[in-house]
Amino acid sequence: MQPLTVLSIAGSDSGGGAGIQADLRTFCAFEVHATNALTAVTAQNTIGVNSVQNVDPLMVAAQVLSVVDDFDVRAVKTGMLAQPATVEKMAELASEGLLPHLVVDPVLVSSSGHPLMDAGGADAYRDTLLAFAEVVTPNLREAAMLCGVDVNDVKNHDDMLALAHQLLGFGSTWALVKGGHFAERSLTERRAPDVLVGRGEVFVFDAERVTTTNDHGTGCSLSAAICAGLARGRSVPDAARDAKSFVLAALTSAADWKLGRGRGPIDHLGWGA
Repeated sequence: MQPLTVLSIAGSDSGGGAGIQADLRTFCAFEVHATNALTAVTAQNTIGVNSVQNVDPLMVAAQVLSVVDDFDVRAVKTGMLAQPATVEKMAELASEGLLPHLVVDPVLVSSSGHPLMDAGGADAYRDTLLAFAEVVTPNLREAAMLCGVDVNDVKNHDDMLALAHQLLGFGSTWALVKGGHFAERSLTERRAPDVLVGRGEVFVFDAERVTTTNDHGTGCSLSAAICAGLARGRSVPDAARDAKSFVLAALTSAADWKLGRGRGPIDHLGWGA
């Protein structure tokens, strides 16, 4: 078998649950060759983020250029870009056609509430990078921030759909708004639907919410799985559907793990299946 090559442009998670580490494991699960460009080093664990050291945007770009100069990269995802200047630099590379089938996971804040993007990051995404995205995959809080909406005003699935349509206005071909945080806000909500919107097309990927504290890195893993699917020739709706199933299985398999004292990782490789 000749593996296809994909690229993740994201930050490192020293706890191994999210970021580049989650992306690489997801790529392995989808049997694609993983390359990467590191944007930031974080000191974090399952409890939270303690410190962040950003990589110079020119060094991030140098990593990307080194990879695409040598490999036939079929699809790319961005995760934590950390600085508006890095977002803008990736938009420059995308404008040159160097980031095919681009999946943008606009990481702005960690699940523990620690900022993972410097001030002005949401503007940089809106003004530059989203215009080159084949699909953008924000969680509910990120979608609200990008659209200038108070997340507390997003009360139902119609509101999620409105956010997705607004995101398309920034230039992305598809927008996938993830509903996990919507479910978290209601003790009676047992579903975790994701809404995917394209030009005149709407898909809802529904699933029962898995009750577990082991959910760190689900967003990274979902976008990486979509990236892998696009590299393998799947359409965006099919790649998103496959990614949703993959993350659901990984959450279910790791539901009872005891790794760390906070929000633990998911089971990318089916160890607990």
